[in-house]
Amino acid sequence: MERDTALVEQCLNGNGGAWEELVRNHARLVYGACYRFTGRGEDSQDLTQEVFLRVFRRLHTFNPESGAFRTWLLRLTRNLLIDNYRKTRKDQALDPLEDQIFALEEKSGLGADAERLVNRREASELLSRSLQKLSPELREAVILRDLEQLEYREIAQTLEIPEGTVKSRINRGRRELARQLRALGVQG
Repeated sequence: MERDTALVEQCLNGNGGAWEELVRNHARLVYGACYRFTGRGEDSQDLTQEVFLRVFRRLHTFNPESGAFRTWLLRLTRNLLIDNYRKTRKDQALDPLEDQIFALEEKSGLGADAERLVNRREASELLSRSLQKLSPELREAVILRDLEQLEYREIAQTLEIPEGTVKSRINRGRRELARQLRALGVQG
């Protein structure tokens, strides 16, 4: 955390190497969030670039006393994703939750590699279809908790909502996801 703050200060003082390091340290996190929201690699690359352009323009607004750089970065990412969602008005597919895919695979009982591959793809498609049916609010809360593995406090800061609301959205999102999977014939 302190390293990010030092890099931000160096960036603000014109150090291009510090900017490159900051981007390199967080590009995977931002790309992952974009990919999980859009489900498309090319769109995710474009959005990741847009996020870092936005970060570059607003770096002077980062205040380390208000929270970690990562939280600030995810908030900017989230806001850009919401803007993009509103522009496109498409209900976008998400990358499936890895834990749930694994659980779906295990329940199938298939052991052979080829069958396991087919089963993983089917599980992924079922999960993607189910995730598409969640509202963006529930989707982003579940993504931040289950995929990005953020703490409730970090999610609350990122989404700018109370921690209790975060817990509620995650709980509702998981329940709705399970309901959608059951409707598709997946037994949990």
